[in-house]
Amino acid sequence: MYARRYISKRHHRKYRLRFKIRGTADRPRLSVFRSARHIYAQVIDDDTGRTLVSASTRDPALVDFEGNKVAAARKVGDLVVKRALTAGVTKLVFDRNGFLYTGRVAALSKAAHKSGLLSRAGASAKAIAKATAKPAQPEQAPAAEAAEPAPVAESADKAEE
Repeated sequence: MYARRYISKRHHRKYRLRFKIRGTADRPRLSVFRSARHIYAQVIDDDTGRTLVSASTRDPALVDFEGNKVAAARKVGDLVVKRALTAGVTKLVFDRNGFLYTGRVAALSKAAHKSGLLSRAGASAKAIAKATAKPAQPEQAPAAEAAEPAPVAESADKAEE
């Protein structure tokens, strides 16, 4: 009888893929983890072992999101792409982490493909400019000068003494 070498089929796929996929400084790795309720994405530089940017459905930007899990995965993909472009990343390699390329994993990947980060040429200048542009803020009126606080009226008890 042979001993089991891997915990699950997913772990077998994961280790088989990790020999082929490696993130570098020029082309970091977009790693995806999917749990039963949430999805997490990280952009990792394997040369230095650092996580450059990350996003998940538990992120404060997406906590109030109403919709199904596939739509939430799309939003996570858009968010991680925006953060990666802001951090200066123009190319990515996709690591599905042993999960089958369907459903939420595919939705997150398609959001990155749409921006051009997963193509060989990298993100277009238009996508980079759109992600790094700061939203226009309305002009604020100058703050009113702080007035002195009004004197507090003494109570009737203290006034009688």
